[in-house]
Amino acid sequence: MEVELYVYDLSQSYDLFTHNCNNFTNDFTMFLLGKGIPAHITSLPQTVLNTPFGQMLKPQLDSAMRGITQAPVAPSAIPQQNGAGQVRGNGSNSTQASPLTTGTSIHGSSGLPTGQVHYATTLKKLDMLLGSAKNSCAVIFFTSATCPPCKLVYPAYDELAAEAGHKAVLIKVDLSEAYEIGSKYQVRATPTFMSFLKGEKESEWVGANESQLRGNVRMLLQMAHPPHPHTNLRLRTLQRRHKTVTYTKIPPLEKLIAKMGTRGTDPAIRALKDFITTREAAGASDAPLPSLPSITSFIQAILDDPPDTVFPVIDLLRCALIDPRASGYFAAEHSHTTVINILSKPQSLGEKCPYSLRIVTLQLACNLFTSPILAHQLLQNAELCTPLLQLITSSLLDTAHPPVRVAAASLAFNMAAVNHVRRLDEQEDLLAESSQLELMASLLETLSNESESKDSIRGLLTAVGLLAYAAPRDGELVEVCQALGAKETVAGKRGFSDDLKELVKEVEQVVA
Repeated sequence: MEVELYVYDLSQSYDLFTHNCNNFTNDFTMFLLGKGIPAHITSLPQTVLNTPFGQMLKPQLDSAMRGITQAPVAPSAIPQQNGAGQVRGNGSNSTQASPLTTGTSIHGSSGLPTGQVHYATTLKKLDMLLGSAKNSCAVIFFTSATCPPCKLVYPAYDELAAEAGHKAVLIKVDLSEAYEIGSKYQVRATPTFMSFLKGEKESEWVGANESQLRGNVRMLLQMAHPPHPHTNLRLRTLQRRHKTVTYTKIPPLEKLIAKMGTRGTDPAIRALKDFITTREAAGASDAPLPSLPSITSFIQAILDDPPDTVFPVIDLLRCALIDPRASGYFAAEHSHTTVINILSKPQSLGEKCPYSLRIVTLQLACNLFTSPILAHQLLQNAELCTPLLQLITSSLLDTAHPPVRVAAASLAFNMAAVNHVRRLDEQEDLLAESSQLELMASLLETLSNESESKDSIRGLLTAVGLLAYAAPRDGELVEVCQALGAKETVAGKRGFSDDLKELVKEVEQVVA
């Protein structure tokens, strides 16, 4: 499914020079083998462009491609989709199945693909598109097949749609085909543009003035989505992207396997051990993946064994998950059964869960984030997110083992960091608000009681800060922080360590 999404995205944004088949091949081999194709291949188009001949040729190629890809498509080529807007990319005039019809979501809370121009041929379709922007903004570009000036601003309009992403819905209407729309909106010339803010008409202008178009659309975006106050603060830690925590230490594997008893002789264990050994010695490119379906079947079969023999198996899998190819496999596993069962194991044992099993489960959960695809699923998919949150909250309450609290804080940090990147990119949160509330409450409670481990406090503070940074001002998370006295809890750690003073100061500003 994720590969299909990638291929769909490539088809919608193909570019001869910057997003071509070489880029796809490089990404795909990186996903499969952990190593891309040689740089002299991926950089070949840029090498050509850097030559005098390439600089001379590029404007002509751009002009030729725009003439083909930007012209309106006849309605007969557009499948009717129960009112949903057909989305076309820059790469082809041929019709393609929309994510709306295939059941694939390519983002946006409205269910519409984002970052692309939407085409409306009927009033019903146009009303649906405008309705999807009732809480944000929209622009309608009225054009026609007999309007040469219109084509001059097609590229700029497409660029603005990509720039706006989920923040706006940009629509194109061909009046030579959509007569009823032209009649309702009384459009008398093309190109005509109409903008809408929060469901109400904001402005209208006529003419193929690219500068005016860019200025008006960007002003509309500012009005619909004013900058968050946190962006005006100077926060060295909270305003940068963070790598997720990965537990990379490899224990003596033979000793680890010996703890499995008779289970250690299973071919799945030996294959996993050989993969880890080869990867450590020769690198990912020389370490082919073992049979992961066989390994997952083995793991599911042993989860009901005594915890003392289960934990070394989980630890061995943790070592394999350092490799994004291994964690990426679990992103595609049907129903995510293996991951869910592993994450749920400590919770099912309750107080009887031994320290060794809990700590390696937390570390394994952190290593799941080496796959960007799986990292998103861990936040978005409730069946994965629920046991993950339960593992964090129960582990943060372990007052007897500081390393468990540190690992739990690291896992909470990973969840917050992945969601934080979405906010930095001005995209919608991956983590549901209810999950954010649960995580924030648990973090603040643990932070107020933590007095032993500096590493734990650092992880807790950073996770709290990343969750709170740029949180919706009208959301419940802000209210929960105020109700739980988040600022006072954070301020209480000012004197714990000089190393943490700047971090405490930053987090105080975003939870206030």
